[in-house]
Amino acid sequence: QVQLVESGGGLVQAGGSLRLSCLASGNIFSINVMGWYRQAPGKQRELVANITRGGSTNYADSVKGRFTISRDNAKNTVYLQMNSLKPEDTAVYYCAAEDGRKYWGQGTQVTVSS
Repeated sequence: QVQLVESGGGLVQAGGSLRLSCLASGNIFSINVMGWYRQAPGKQRELVANITRGGSTNYADSVKGRFTISRDNAKNTVYLQMNSLKPEDTAVYYCAAEDGRKYWGQGTQVTVSS
């Protein structure tokens, strides 16, 4: 089992920045991929970015050039640096980890005002 706890969400004006953190605990050595997803009201949950154990990254087209995912293996933490935020980035952001199964955090709200 893997437990995930997100932090760092909040309210920010358009053009601003936020950094989300996700602390993993439990059977972390089995984790292959960690990532961030988001779900806006009335929409499906979508992948924002993910990162493999080796450091390879993948981003949704809508966030490329604005968001950066990184991981600190020593701290068992994954980060999502979000710059140049837009109102359409408003959503609940979820951390996820995969070891053949997918684990989810509880989510953190990000609200971008225009």
